[in-house]
Amino acid sequence: MSLFNLFGDSEKKKQPTKSEAPSHWVKCTSCQSLMYYKEMEKQNHVCPKCGFHLRIGVQERLAIIADEGSFVEYDASLKPIDPLAFVDKKSYAARIQEGFEKNGRYSSVVSGECTINSVPVQLVVFDFNFMGGSLGSVEGEKIVRAINRALEKRQGVIIVSASGGARMQESTFSLMQMSKTSAALARLAQAKLPYISLLTDPTMGGVSASFATLGDIIIAEPGALVGFAGQRVIKQTIGSDLPDGFQRAEFLLEKGSIDMIVERNELKDTLSDLLTLLLP
Repeated sequence: MSLFNLFGDSEKKKQPTKSEAPSHWVKCTSCQSLMYYKEMEKQNHVCPKCGFHLRIGVQERLAIIADEGSFVEYDASLKPIDPLAFVDKKSYAARIQEGFEKNGRYSSVVSGECTINSVPVQLVVFDFNFMGGSLGSVEGEKIVRAINRALEKRQGVIIVSASGGARMQESTFSLMQMSKTSAALARLAQAKLPYISLLTDPTMGGVSASFATLGDIIIAEPGALVGFAGQRVIKQTIGSDLPDGFQRAEFLLEKGSIDMIVERNELKDTLSDLLTLLLP
């Protein structure tokens, strides 16, 4: 007998499968504490016990940063092609389709315009759930178009990075996006318009080696993993142990690689204040 029948609900309702059923509990990946999902959601997915910032999706990120109802998406119809007919365990085309079925989009980047505490800005957000937030031709094009809109409208640009790096299925085409986006940001700098880079967990590979670390102001969330190569590769290359906290936001701040660490609950006010100060 179903729970609905126990409480007198006479309608027969289709029960969700295990994969479809929402999870009411979430485990912190840092302290391993179990928490009720609704409570974690109220805390912007920050663990109330240890303060660890869990990974979040695009919609959660927009809800935290943008004023309610202000975000307008651009270039949503851009779709990657498969110039190399790349196949590993699956074809690239199949992986793109899987990403669309899972996330409702053909790209790991959502770009558009919004206001942050009434300050207009061009906002680009990476989605790690789409092929690990990898950087491909479409992602690079969306970033450049966002920068061009900022130049036209005399606005700032914010890029929220969450990526494993350049997309191997596009080979050199993806690597070209590093120079393409960097050149566009150089034009933004010449126009004396601000670019704020927000590094979230993780920001790695070709993304960290290009636009993610070119910000006028570089902000990281607490505990974010930021670097180029993975720690195992670095350790094998240099033949020695790495220091505690290596490639974490706190380590990078200590070494001067980033400008500040901002907790998620304070992010919106910090971004609007910086835009107000930096915009001409």
